[in-house]
Amino acid sequence: MAVSATLAVNEAVERARRAGRAVLPLGFGEAGLPVHAALRERLAGAAGANSYGPVAGLPELRAAAAGYWQRRSLPTSAEQVVAGPGSKPLLYGLLAALEGDVALPRPSWVSYAAQATMLHHQARFVDTTPGQGGVPDPFALAALADQARAAGRPLRSVVLTLPDNPTGTLAGRDRVAGVCAVAREHDLVIISDEIYRDLVHDPATPYVSPAELAPERTVITTGLSKNLALGGWRLGVTRLPDSELGEQLGQHLLDIASEIWSSPPHPVQSVAAWAFTEPEVLRDHLAASRQLHGTVARAVAEVFAGVGAEVAAPAGGFYLYPDLEAHRERLARRWGITDGAGLARVLLEELDVATLPGSAFGDHAGALRLRVATSLLYGPDDLRRQTALMDDDPLGLPWVRDGLGQLRGALERLLD
Repeated sequence: MAVSATLAVNEAVERARRAGRAVLPLGFGEAGLPVHAALRERLAGAAGANSYGPVAGLPELRAAAAGYWQRRSLPTSAEQVVAGPGSKPLLYGLLAALEGDVALPRPSWVSYAAQATMLHHQARFVDTTPGQGGVPDPFALAALADQARAAGRPLRSVVLTLPDNPTGTLAGRDRVAGVCAVAREHDLVIISDEIYRDLVHDPATPYVSPAELAPERTVITTGLSKNLALGGWRLGVTRLPDSELGEQLGQHLLDIASEIWSSPPHPVQSVAAWAFTEPEVLRDHLAASRQLHGTVARAVAEVFAGVGAEVAAPAGGFYLYPDLEAHRERLARRWGITDGAGLARVLLEELDVATLPGSAFGDHAGALRLRVATSLLYGPDDLRRQTALMDDDPLGLPWVRDGLGQLRGALERLLD
């Protein structure tokens, strides 16, 4: 196994910076915001909690997470909740517990396929459509399920991402409902990665979780790494279905967790229990975060659109997925670029812009598509990031303006 592409690009940026190069960091998917002061204070207060806790998580955390989902019209008991040291280990544990091949959207987050491979499952990609990222085409999913069953290796699960990483889009109700129908027909477990749910840019945007439409077979994962920018604290939760499947899957997940992480970090769980109650101070912070993410993501999308790239309007999180297919001949002639990996390499090595190729997310190797993360444009330190968060016009801040200008200049040179 290679190092995860998202982590590898972050290391490449750091090496370039140590060499004196001013690389624009658009590859690593970190929320790019400082920790709220109330969270810092609570973590300090909980630092003495050094004992192991229950494998499933502290009772108060499980109850708070259940309340979080109840406020989103998903009836949930604390017994349906399992906590872990980040949503990534929980996803791995779920895939291990399911013991079968998995259908993934094309493109999709890098770790889904990697984790399946580590477990000796086969990751089967299903195409998505522009603007509907994170959810496979239902007709293509049904055809794949038929083929897999006929070949004697049936699919066991399908992963959805709402909103999506890498495309930054949010699939609509009809697309989600179509996948739920296929999942019922072929007895697939739906794993819905909803870690960006609270970062839908416009809170009025309709949001449909598959747990609303197929509650008996949908597992949800989420955490605090994106909405509250706590990636380094490593805390995630999963909601299991209230069904026989959910009970069986939950027990298997706990068996796996007991042998891998024992229990999530106790002090972080204590803070998370408070955070999942969504106190007003954190709701205000989250609202400001959503606004900043949306403002900057739209501005970056406009830069790519301005040079003729096709890019779906971002709906949530801090990602874009521009397609430079219209410039294929020019890129081949000028730079020798014929695929996404070559495109990302030239941008980094020649033009000081770090991105990731779509192929890192399961996309076709020859596609000239990139995953662009916009959140590190807010600034290199907490002072500037906090300023960007609180400013009514973050695009007017010198460092944000300079970053957008550096990107525009690099793209103009690329396509000159």
